[in-house]
Amino acid sequence: MTPPRTLVLVAHPDLAASRITAHLTTAIRDMERVTVHDLSAAYPDRRIDAVREQELLRGHDTIVWQFPWHWYSVPGILKEWMDRVLTYGFAYGAGGDALHGKRLQLVLSTGGPESSYAPGGHNRFTMDELLRPLDATAHLCGLDMAEPLVLHAAPRVDADELERHAARYRALLTPAVAVAGL
Repeated sequence: MTPPRTLVLVAHPDLAASRITAHLTTAIRDMERVTVHDLSAAYPDRRIDAVREQELLRGHDTIVWQFPWHWYSVPGILKEWMDRVLTYGFAYGAGGDALHGKRLQLVLSTGGPESSYAPGGHNRFTMDELLRPLDATAHLCGLDMAEPLVLHAAPRVDADELERHAARYRALLTPAVAVAGL
């Protein structure tokens, strides 16, 4: 059985100036069967090549959206990508089954602590509630949405915690290896 291929779409408006997203991207860049695709670098003019992106999606089993949480949503480049790539006839609707059965993994960071994402917290809603539009998108496209990997309070994370989080991320992207005889 061929191990799964993973496509990581990195969506950050300025990856070079990023501490968290850049570190996580570097931590996974050397992994086998993982394609890291920086959307802002690929499309500095934001003119997404939908055909190219759809071909990338077809060639991978797991799709990762890696991004910092911006205004209760994804960064603009990822939203633009979604609008251009996840089209009727490809991702949903009549004949739109290209993504069916693939896995969607969200890897995101927030500025606020986890406690701020609660009914009584600063942001009033849980992350599960705030991520519902992305869950609905995954459902419409026939993607199986995995449990998101969230790093809260990113600006206050020290180097050791960032390394532990990067290790969790690598483990998440490492396919399970079947043990002979089990």
